[in-house]
Amino acid sequence: MKILVLGGSWFLGKHIVDAALKRGWAVTTFNRGRSGDVNGVEPVHGDRTNRADLERLAGQGPWDAVIDTSSSDFPPRDVLAAVTALRPAARRWVHISTVSVYQGWPHQPLTEASPLLDCPPDADDSYGHTGEDGSPTKYGFQKAGGEAAVTEVYGDDAVLLRPGVILGPGEYVGRLPWWLERAKRGGRILAPAPAEQRIQPVDVRDVATFALDQAASSLSGGFNVAHPEGITFRHFLEACLAETGGAGAPVWVEPAVLLDQGVTQWTELPLWRTHAGVWAVDSSRAVEAGLRCRPVAETVRDTWLWWAADGRPVDHPRWAEHGIAEAKEEKILASLA
Repeated sequence: MKILVLGGSWFLGKHIVDAALKRGWAVTTFNRGRSGDVNGVEPVHGDRTNRADLERLAGQGPWDAVIDTSSSDFPPRDVLAAVTALRPAARRWVHISTVSVYQGWPHQPLTEASPLLDCPPDADDSYGHTGEDGSPTKYGFQKAGGEAAVTEVYGDDAVLLRPGVILGPGEYVGRLPWWLERAKRGGRILAPAPAEQRIQPVDVRDVATFALDQAASSLSGGFNVAHPEGITFRHFLEACLAETGGAGAPVWVEPAVLLDQGVTQWTELPLWRTHAGVWAVDSSRAVEAGLRCRPVAETVRDTWLWWAADGRPVDHPRWAEHGIAEAKEEKILASLA
């Protein structure tokens, strides 16, 4: 296989590149060169919003497939420009999207048959809106438009991967690293009840493997990429405590109390969200197509090994959004006592 990875220098993109090289595949990466290049690839540097750069990139082909890991910050029209420019040079397109493209996210359980948000494939970055309760999101509209752009140009040669939450070594958002650091600090830990709530984060390495498998397959369409078994929040925190050696004791607090105390869902307590559909994503189509997810506890272990060995994610503004301030957590815990 000969593939082109758009992005390919950090987190999911880097894991895809590393796994492809281990398969003996020839890999070209295209990015701005700011995060360095992986040894063993054919790097091409440029700006995917620049038509001349895209045309120059197309001349480096052909490829069996493109895997696009870098479209999250671009409007649909930029995705459309890329797929149009590269269509003559690549047989298939594997697009990393998001479950946010669904109309029902995060309120309703989801399958690939769930209706999508409507966004034109040539929309600019002004298209869409965020609802009063946080859904739908402008981000979701934009990503739905990106999917529409890919499908318009690639048709049955397009694969759309829709992850929920991706964790693992190299994470740049900071969800799992924050919980690991909090577990290491110990003491009474503010934890979102119910403790038996099952969550579905998927390991970045498993997403990478599935993306490569789909690059080589003849399947098409959308795949929800979420952990089919998941893990309870209790077992998740127990794994964080066990790996870090923390002597913490989770204090399980009901959602209504957390909300009354002004705790922001999804960010101040990462992975916590009360909406009914957020952890009700059916990934059976992906499983049937070969998705295999390692136990979440293994993801916790390997992320701690990376983090404790001076793991350094790329700088990203989302990192600062995650984790409740120590003083705020202590104040809430004290009020409960």
